[in-house]
Amino acid sequence: MDPKYGERYRDLFDRHWWWRARTEFLVEMLRRLQPAGAWPTILDIGCGDGLFFDRLREFGDVEGVEPFAELVRYDNPDRNRIYTCTFDERFRPGKVYSLILMLDVLEHLENPAAALRHALTLLTPTGCLVITVPAFKLLWTNHDVLNHHFVRYTRSTFRDVAQQAGLQIFEERYIYHWTFFAKLGVRLCERLLRPKPNPARVPPAWVNASLYWLSRMEQRTITQASLPFGSSLVVIGGKSASSRI
Repeated sequence: MDPKYGERYRDLFDRHWWWRARTEFLVEMLRRLQPAGAWPTILDIGCGDGLFFDRLREFGDVEGVEPFAELVRYDNPDRNRIYTCTFDERFRPGKVYSLILMLDVLEHLENPAAALRHALTLLTPTGCLVITVPAFKLLWTNHDVLNHHFVRYTRSTFRDVAQQAGLQIFEERYIYHWTFFAKLGVRLCERLLRPKPNPARVPPAWVNASLYWLSRMEQRTITQASLPFGSSLVVIGGKSASSRI
């Protein structure tokens, strides 16, 4: 793990248009899904330095899991709420959670069905699991290589993983529709020019602000129509009826 990655990721999460727009989309979605009385317990899997915790506190008591201890700052006031360990069957916190998030996690795993299956064992019978993953292998670029992705999903391929894990899907939709075409252009340029992978950076302020508002306007309008393409996939699910008994 690059020791500078955590600092770079925090800057991206706080300022980059893509992360900021995704955060706002997810918060609005959670407000819509929120049951009466909120979710008493929340687990953010792959939480890094707990960057999403401040927004998740609106919905309940938050904990996280992060396999790379280097990403969790020693002075983080939420450090005691973050389990720094691999998320697999050995992770047994001794409690269950009413809301679990796996935000851009499964694409990093060789066995995503096993991780998803274990997440379900930590979910309450009527709990909610929120998942985001990159979409469409057609959009594979140096970004996927740099971030050690194994796969990009479609609705169909994710359903296969969900079925293996025993996840019942309640909702699924693609987001970032306009970036689908932008990433197609990037892929074409990479195939022609073969540039070296470079980490994401925050663009100039006017570009960053413009792309943020473009993404937010899209999320509030055409994303609601559930278009059949996008560069990310959002899935909301939970335990199947048979597993709740």
